[in-house]
Amino acid sequence: MARIKITLVKSKIGSDKRQVRTLDSLGLGKMNSSVEHEATPQILGMVAKVKHLLRVEEVK
Repeated sequence: MARIKITLVKSKIGSDKRQVRTLDSLGLGKMNSSVEHEATPQILGMVAKVKHLLRVEEVK
């Protein structure tokens, strides 16, 4: 599977509680923090719910 790098580019302050918990479960705590995950359907679904706060890149 492909790996993706997810970076939090907008603050989660003011976001819905559900979106904040989704960001926490992805491992994103502070602004400009990045994590790498396998591109599984579960991870891609979480990314889709908070895509307005993230930058997603494919890692080779």
